[in-house]
Amino acid sequence: MKRVKISAGVDEVGRGSLAGPVVAAAVIFKGNIKRSLLKDSKKLSFNKRMIIAKYIKKNSIYGIGVADVNEIYKFNILNASLLAMKRAISKLSTKPNLIYVDGIYVPKGIKNCKAIIRGDQKIKVISAASILAKVYRDLLMIKLSKKYKNYFWEKNFGYGTKDHLKSLKKYGITTLHRREFKPVYKML
Repeated sequence: MKRVKISAGVDEVGRGSLAGPVVAAAVIFKGNIKRSLLKDSKKLSFNKRMIIAKYIKKNSIYGIGVADVNEIYKFNILNASLLAMKRAISKLSTKPNLIYVDGIYVPKGIKNCKAIIRGDQKIKVISAASILAKVYRDLLMIKLSKKYKNYFWEKNFGYGTKDHLKSLKKYGITTLHRREFKPVYKML
């Protein structure tokens, strides 16, 4: 009997952000999916990502993994990203034979992982993971912006925009800011 090949794609978002967690998604396509819709999440508008994310969820098996600010501080951003990826993979209800990971590193302790540089641009299942991770994180940052109104997270999603940096100078840092990241560290 021939073994069915099941491939997953994994990507993370939020590595360069000054605030909030790093989020990863792992995706396995269930069947035919319109691959032409799938692009690197950074190349899609917010509204387009939201629509495509719903489509991906409907046509895929997926898992989301998060590493919070304390874990980023404790393990560093690279290892926290890999931890979020590992968590996303562990939430897949179907276990893949092969896992494509965007970047040059793969999570430790996970078998059959293959790192693909610019994988979110080359492999559609990684593009799908990129979109789900970005939508999850963006919505989380929008929710957090209601509590931390002065930082414009509903627009900048925690990244170091001019408005965010101005707010950091004026209001100081929050518990969700990454204290070891240079612009935040300089304010301590």
